[in-house]
Amino acid sequence: MKTSAAILMLLAVFFAARTMAIEEPTYTVMAEFDEVEYRQYAAYLVAETLVTETSDRNEAANIGFRRLFKYISGENVTATSMAAGTQMQGRAGESIAMTAPVRQRSDATGWSIAFIVPAEYTRQSVPQPTNPLITIQAIPPQLMAVHRYSGRWTDENFAEHQAILLEHLEQNDIQPQGKVVGASYNPPFMPPFLRRNEVMVRVDKIPQH
Repeated sequence: MKTSAAILMLLAVFFAARTMAIEEPTYTVMAEFDEVEYRQYAAYLVAETLVTETSDRNEAANIGFRRLFKYISGENVTATSMAAGTQMQGRAGESIAMTAPVRQRSDATGWSIAFIVPAEYTRQSVPQPTNPLITIQAIPPQLMAVHRYSGRWTDENFAEHQAILLEHLEQNDIQPQGKVVGASYNPPFMPPFLRRNEVMVRVDKIPQH
């Protein structure tokens, strides 16, 4: 292996290890069949925005990500400042830690992009977005069927692995409870073969094997 290639590989492994340390929602793997995990998720919060400016998946993800990144970078109002009445227009709010994954799903009018809110916050304490296009949503405990894959964030890759997930559910007589959600865990500079991507959907039971 050439020196430059070796350095790139080491950097990729380093960033992959750092990404693994980012907070994720709490879940328990209840079962695994045919490369599909059944996870019981605890309740959590998300910061969510609906992107209606484009029908393109990647463009919508970029627009939504930038919008949400501004929220966690300080475009928010803290519970303390709201109580004290000290939050002024243009004043920076609270910096919120980045989490994983970034979730994306199609909506009737566009694309919903969501960041997971760190578990340290409650519905009462989480900083509120100053951008009206962002909302805080409470996700209840739920059972999810999840299929993991690597590679690029393309429509073709998503469609291929969504089909694998849905075929598995159909073969096991399990009806999806809603739309399939795409989940991305890594930054864009991560080499595609090291990326962790998932397709997931809420279900109401686990296959009886």
